[in-house]
Amino acid sequence: MKSADRGTAEGILFTDQYQLTMAQLYFRMGIHEQQAQFDHFFRKYPDYGAHQAGYCVNAGLAWLLDWLGEARFGQQDLAFLRSIQGRNGKPIFAGDFLAWLADNGHFGAISMRAIPEGRVVHANVPLTMVTGPLAMVQILESPLLNYLNYQTLIATKAARVHAAARGSQVIEFGMRRAHERGANAGVRAALIGGADFSSSVGISQVLGIPPKGTHAHSMIQAFMALGGSELDAFRAYAELYPDDCLLLVDTVNTLESGVPNAIRVFEELRRQGHEPLGIRLDSGDLAYLAIQSAKMLNRAGFAGVRIVLSNQLDEMVIWQIIRQIEEESARAGLDPDELVQRLIYGVGTRLITSSGASALDGVFKLVALRRGSDWLPAIKISESPAKTLNPGHKQVWRLYDRRGKAAADYLCLDDENPLAEQFLELRHPTDHTKFQTLGPDTILRIEPLLADIIRDGRQLYEPLGIKELRRQRQSDEEFLDAGVRRLINPHIYHVSLSRKLWELKQRLISQAKKKGKEEQHGGTV
Repeated sequence: MKSADRGTAEGILFTDQYQLTMAQLYFRMGIHEQQAQFDHFFRKYPDYGAHQAGYCVNAGLAWLLDWLGEARFGQQDLAFLRSIQGRNGKPIFAGDFLAWLADNGHFGAISMRAIPEGRVVHANVPLTMVTGPLAMVQILESPLLNYLNYQTLIATKAARVHAAARGSQVIEFGMRRAHERGANAGVRAALIGGADFSSSVGISQVLGIPPKGTHAHSMIQAFMALGGSELDAFRAYAELYPDDCLLLVDTVNTLESGVPNAIRVFEELRRQGHEPLGIRLDSGDLAYLAIQSAKMLNRAGFAGVRIVLSNQLDEMVIWQIIRQIEEESARAGLDPDELVQRLIYGVGTRLITSSGASALDGVFKLVALRRGSDWLPAIKISESPAKTLNPGHKQVWRLYDRRGKAAADYLCLDDENPLAEQFLELRHPTDHTKFQTLGPDTILRIEPLLADIIRDGRQLYEPLGIKELRRQRQSDEEFLDAGVRRLINPHIYHVSLSRKLWELKQRLISQAKKKGKEEQHGGTV
């Protein structure tokens, strides 16, 4: 794709057609500039089939803000919209609407509150709240979801991989299996979520993280095809990178060829005054091979050499590898804890594609319209109670119990102040039988989660670097109960409504159902 075409595809037209047709409808009805609020949230945690997430890691906001700052309807965009025809051969978009877009088709009039990147977030909690002219906020839906859903999905997967690795280094290896340029967003999210490095060079440079990598089987194959050997390939690599020598040892035979040849090269490096970095295992029974390789390396005096494992790793595979090492390494005369800490994990396909849960169930829904000085709450009712919206202009708080652990996320109306309340009534979002009252003897701290990101088009939020985002994620994870952090069958984290928000929601549901019945019966019930 040419750079000019990419600018068109990834600019203001990086949205869905129906956003534009709805925007024109609002324009025709005269409500296009009416202030509206849309909430972005996800309904369910990623479910990978045999295991599930109990929390997510928020990511993607900084890149969305970059896009918002540049996106606006230019003459080329408007000319394209002018050319789109309906089934009757007439233009879909009228001239007066396109003229309005020429003057107002940008995001300079929106405001945004959001939970900052790097924070642990939960299902049905608004992560992003956008207010502004109805037509433009509607157009924002698709790009906002694109930028925020995917990075949150990958950051969450990376956090799980990081947890399974027990503090050992994780390198993101997924560029070759990623979804085209989504690789860059995926790398950024993985680094926020817990990956220490990435093999992808360009985006690592942009993010200020040095790239990491080893070499491929093809290097050894090339030497062998030209009449050389695996040992020749290892020696050539070591000569060029004597202080960063990490050798892939499974091209021929891991234990009978690869590791012995690596040890010979490592001994030669040491005689020259260099210390080898490690070996990489990319096939076979990785736990067994790690144990046997460590045993051989230790015997040769290379107990400090790292062992990189790769090949279809994810959190559950890493968990199983560690369990096997803990059970079997002692019989090989190895300290299991030392060996586990010696490992480095190269995680590729299953991280960058979030294998098992390929999309985050994130949505962007209208929750309020402004008339005069009042916000009118909006409701969407679903056959599934869990999909019925929490309406209105809201605030989000995190409640910490006396242990200092995050106990619940608390949604209330924007004019409520839980800090001024002695007792808080927490309502289940859908089940009227489930509620509890918490007092000062059970709540240690209450924290507001939403930050002002944009106010009337002016950006207030300064995006943090990857290292700061990691620290924020780690801090939030430490406040979670161990059950919520479980990789399998995690404990449910409570998301609750204030009594006032609950009552508003029930009143709107009742009114909407009553109105629906009246319409079915010709205006009377």
